[in-house]
Amino acid sequence: METKSHSVQGRPRAFDIDVALDQALLLFWRKGYLGTSLTDLTEAMSINRPSLYAAFGNKETLFRKALDRYRDRHTPYLRDALEEPTARRVIERMMQGVVDLVTQPDTPSTCLVAQSLLACADPDDPLHQKLVEYRAADEIAIRDRFERAVSEGDLPPDADTAALARFVLTFNFGLSGQAASGASRTELLQVVQTALQACPALNSDME
Repeated sequence: METKSHSVQGRPRAFDIDVALDQALLLFWRKGYLGTSLTDLTEAMSINRPSLYAAFGNKETLFRKALDRYRDRHTPYLRDALEEPTARRVIERMMQGVVDLVTQPDTPSTCLVAQSLLACADPDDPLHQKLVEYRAADEIAIRDRFERAVSEGDLPPDADTAALARFVLTFNFGLSGQAASGASRTELLQVVQTALQACPALNSDME
């Protein structure tokens, strides 16, 4: 006689985990990691604390997942810009991507990574280290693209590719800060064009 074994299944989730993560991301983006409480999260995600812990772990783990979601869904312009044919176009598209990000009507007017780096400034904080890793990875990718531009003759042979990559990231963080303080899309795009015109290494590529 065959005996059937029935495994005990956990209760199915009564919420959509992707939707809940999106709500957490928007809350962290709007209020910052330190300004967001567990009560804020459970209310925004429409779940209770046990469900939050079971699905996402603690608040820090949830924030890390939200950061990954943010990078995947809201900053594709960083990867796309690196495919542009010239260094000038790489920089221009990257800066315009930031402007697009921080002037969307349905999301906060700031960069989540930039905002979080300022809030989590303790170098011994694991979250700070995670954010620095993000920024370092972007800097390396941009620097490598500029080194390719040098080898292709698009940038001068003596171009400091590391400094140029840091300039781009620093400028982008500044755009985020300007948007958070109320600068309009038109004003931000004007600042982008001024920066491009003021960068000697890119002048030869200007039309």
